[in-house]
Amino acid sequence: MTASDYSALCKQSPDKAYKTLFDEYCNYVYAVVNSKLRSCASREDIEECVSDIFAEIYTKYDTEEEYEGDMRGYISVIANRRAINVYHLLTKQTLTVSIDDENTPEIADDRDIEQENEQAELSRVLLEKVISLGEPDSTIVVQKYFYNRTFAEISKLIEMNPASVRVRCRRAMARLKKLIDRKEFGF
Repeated sequence: MTASDYSALCKQSPDKAYKTLFDEYCNYVYAVVNSKLRSCASREDIEECVSDIFAEIYTKYDTEEEYEGDMRGYISVIANRRAINVYHLLTKQTLTVSIDDENTPEIADDRDIEQENEQAELSRVLLEKVISLGEPDSTIVVQKYFYNRTFAEISKLIEMNPASVRVRCRRAMARLKKLIDRKEFGF
């Protein structure tokens, strides 16, 4: 959805514009948030963060301005920033250290930042490959492997028979396997 499409829809019917934007970008936003918060947040926290992101988009996006191009960049920035803020809130630890104590242990962080960044980049590339599968295959794969939903749950979301969802998922995964460059993912 382009910025001008969204602005035009907002002028006709704000509710329809919000619904269309949500339908088009919900899986993308959820994948961004899930990649940042899955190590520290519950499913409810992730879904609340996604809702907060769309609320922020609805309230802060200026439909009167003349913007060009796709809205994915704008949505991506909002989603990443909000997810990072929630990550910091959830992982915030308070540590009190006395400077006078000679036996104070050295504070060290066990996290491997290089590994985390590499993993984030791989996740981004993988998400792009999944999105390139097209609908409804990308939705099925995202719901199954990012949200851990069952075929029955997915079938209700996309209004398709559970057996059909299962078959489409298997075929989509076969197509995805062909799209993935093994060197790109370190296989």
